[in-house]
Amino acid sequence: MNDIYQRLARHLDDLPAGFPATESGVELRILRRLFTEEEAEIALGLRMFPERVSTIARRLQRDEQEMEEKLAAMAGKGLIFRSAKGKQPYYMAAQFVVGIWEYHVNDLDPDLIRDMNEYVPHLVGKLWSEPETKQMRIIPVSESLDQDMAVMDYEAAEAIIKQQSKIVVAECICRKEHRMIGQGCDNPLEACFVFGSGAYFYEENKLGRPVAQEEALELFRNAVEAGLVVQPGNARKPVNICMCCGCCCQILKNLKKFDRPASLVHSNYYARVDPDGCTACGLCADRCHMEAISLDDAAAVVDEQRCIGCGVCLAGCEFEAIKLYQKDSEDQYIPPENMFATYAGIARERGKV
Repeated sequence: MNDIYQRLARHLDDLPAGFPATESGVELRILRRLFTEEEAEIALGLRMFPERVSTIARRLQRDEQEMEEKLAAMAGKGLIFRSAKGKQPYYMAAQFVVGIWEYHVNDLDPDLIRDMNEYVPHLVGKLWSEPETKQMRIIPVSESLDQDMAVMDYEAAEAIIKQQSKIVVAECICRKEHRMIGQGCDNPLEACFVFGSGAYFYEENKLGRPVAQEEALELFRNAVEAGLVVQPGNARKPVNICMCCGCCCQILKNLKKFDRPASLVHSNYYARVDPDGCTACGLCADRCHMEAISLDDAAAVVDEQRCIGCGVCLAGCEFEAIKLYQKDSEDQYIPPENMFATYAGIARERGKV
């Protein structure tokens, strides 16, 4: 009989976001740290859509009351996802990233962190370079855009936040885990915003704290001032916004290793320098999270194959020598309507439907 953790790994890899195998088997070590054998068996019986306890219990041939207790405990441990309609709980499979990993922001330990840092380069290498549709996208900070640019609401973080009725802010798991092993930066920790049903899940599991729109906008602006990249979920109605740095963010730090990061992200902008106005002070290069800006003797130069169009480089250029430009209309990316459509697209591209 196949090892239960191998079966669980294949099950997670069959979900849209994937969980690719490695030669070292580090992904199995991670699952053994997180799941008991019984929890792994239960997780194998969950689907990528919400179901009642009674439905899951029948499928697994388990007692319904016992199953309700087990599922509630697993959701509390961040192994599966729980939502509710009124007082009726619903449970569904959680993807590993974004999902199970982020749900462990409050119970990290050095061994889990070590295994994750070994695994994530493989995960990002497979799942950001192969499917055309990504889980996240890049939008520019609003201060980097000219007033005459036509910007859709889904391209403006402030507009996304103002549309939300339920917001929870959580600590950035990437910066937190890097700090725990002495490799972190000093950027703000409270910089991940979760909306809708995900926000209720985060609040119930004490993974973050609920905030009103005004405080969310204040925390967002603090993160922008710190020079962080804005990464919402890849949908016109995203369920989260992450504020990321190139030194800790597992997506950005691993994308930075590729020769052409710009080809691996969804972004509608790019930066360009006016050499006549540039003094080659190097401030924009220091702020770039993708190492896309270099200096020659006279001016800064942007490598457009590395530029992800985040706009972070523009802040502080007193000569306004660097600007953000919109890509041509035929190269503009329109995200899916919602995250269900996003994951359906990823699943199709990975041959999982």
